[in-house]
Amino acid sequence: MEATAPTPASDAFEQTLPMGVDNIGFMLERLGRDCDDLQFIRELTENAIEAEATEIAWDVDWPLWELTDQRQYKLCVMDNGRGMNGEEMLRYINHLSASIHEQAIDKNFGVGAKVAAATRNPAGLIYQSWKDGHGAMIQLWRDPETGAYGLRQFERPDGSFGYWQPLSGTAKPDLIDEHGTKVILLGQGEEHNTIEPPDGVPTPSRWVNRYLNARYYRFPEGVEVKAREGWRADPEDSKRNIRRRVRGQKEFLDEHSVEYGSVDLSEARIYWWILDESDARAKASEMVNVGHFASLFQDELYELRTGRAGVTRLHQFGVIFGYERVVLYAEPFNGSRGRLEANTARTQLLREGHPLPYAEWAAEFRAVMPQEIKDHMDAVIAGTQTESHKEAIQERLRTYSKLFRLSRYRQRSGGSLSIAEPNLPRRRLPTRTLEPREPSEDEGPKPKKDPTGRLLAAMLAEQGEPGEQDSSRKQDLPEVKWVSEAEGTRATGVLEDRAATFIRESNLIQANADFRVFTDMVDYWCHEYDVEPGNKSIADAVHEWFEQALIETVIGCQSLQDEQRWSPDDIHTALSDEALTAAVMQRYHVANAVKRTLGARLGSLKQRSGTGEVTS
Repeated sequence: MEATAPTPASDAFEQTLPMGVDNIGFMLERLGRDCDDLQFIRELTENAIEAEATEIAWDVDWPLWELTDQRQYKLCVMDNGRGMNGEEMLRYINHLSASIHEQAIDKNFGVGAKVAAATRNPAGLIYQSWKDGHGAMIQLWRDPETGAYGLRQFERPDGSFGYWQPLSGTAKPDLIDEHGTKVILLGQGEEHNTIEPPDGVPTPSRWVNRYLNARYYRFPEGVEVKAREGWRADPEDSKRNIRRRVRGQKEFLDEHSVEYGSVDLSEARIYWWILDESDARAKASEMVNVGHFASLFQDELYELRTGRAGVTRLHQFGVIFGYERVVLYAEPFNGSRGRLEANTARTQLLREGHPLPYAEWAAEFRAVMPQEIKDHMDAVIAGTQTESHKEAIQERLRTYSKLFRLSRYRQRSGGSLSIAEPNLPRRRLPTRTLEPREPSEDEGPKPKKDPTGRLLAAMLAEQGEPGEQDSSRKQDLPEVKWVSEAEGTRATGVLEDRAATFIRESNLIQANADFRVFTDMVDYWCHEYDVEPGNKSIADAVHEWFEQALIETVIGCQSLQDEQRWSPDDIHTALSDEALTAAVMQRYHVANAVKRTLGARLGSLKQRSGTGEVTS
């Protein structure tokens, strides 16, 4: 009798009980906390795009405004996409991970609007949708009695009850014909005007437009998106209370740039723009109209950085000067080293679950930086009046150069020391009683432990190679460039009330000439010498000695690299803007050094009497 092949598991166990979810409200709110406060705008806009809409409009729900005697301003979004009937809304809206569109890791997750919008609108999201000319409405809300998220039950005109009800044609917005959807955001309750932006949102009168422009590089061809602005003005005021077209960043950057292009790296393409200096660009507050950095994926922008964070990223990519007019977008090549995807909250772009390798791309970009960006930076530098003090500082520090190098050990034939038995950190073993070990006669004297030479010692421990103290680590002095608002080399808000920043990739210190410690010292010596404020010779002397203090701090901290108790994060902290500010807060030695320099350049200081008179 022939043996019967075992039945495959898939045939033996055809039925699987799907996993359920207890306390869905808790999970929904937990996911919602991971979302940006404005992410619901992206999710509802994307739903409309995926529904093949050609018109999308964010606006005040004017019918509700009129029904409430012009009291309630509720934000809504309308589109002329495919639309849904009542049963489809019941299925797709009331299931956390369900979508009428295709779901995939690199497409729609089916959770976005429900997570980002529902958790911020516990009073409800009202969906009104038309399909084949027939309308239906549902309300997704957080039940005020049970706290559960779900669909609100309605009593229908015929006396029956259900979770959706039909809509008459009079409720249909003008932009919807036979098909389309409108979503009304009710917020926290009746008195919550959801057309008003959350606190801290930039350009509050154009906040929806501003967010969408910062989110989208461009919209699909044939799709027009608009957003209401100036809703506080009279509805008849067609100059202020209007729907403005949302363009996306690409159209704006192309229009307001003097140079633009792209550079291919090994795993990404960097798009770059040098912005013009026109008033039109500066006044376009609904756009991101200054230098910034972002990553680009499927025509959406992720991790867009402006202000101080944007400057830091641009510095990393080698844009040191004129950064307020330079824009860089990094578009990874999908599949080069793993699949690209957005995190669930759509706040970050990931490759195989890990952050993008910006440091690697930055090094590549610096090596092939477009000449136009280099010329732009050179033009900015050429407009400054800063003098170089590097040679004078280098000469002074040469005398004490050994003090800036911590002792280390290196292998050398005939050296007087034996490099052995490294002092490496070890895991502490459980405490137990051991008999003391007597050293054997052939062990010889035990060499002194040297924590700073632990790595080399670890390699040479068994050989006991001869060595000597190594003081030969060469350190290049960082360049120092002074920046200020007046010269156009420091943007407002960058290095605000900070002394300096160290750009490791370029070995450059940017010193803030507007910092109060520096300006106060200049003012003090101008007063002492009875000269006009901001005297160039005095400012130059003050800058030189503070420059030296900053250089000494940087090279001193750099000598701690590779030490046992100094991690890379520790070094980064020691060279942060705040740490460099602390380094120049001492005054006595700098003031004395400036006094000697000014005495040599300007002659002896005239002394002031107690009456305020100047005497020789």
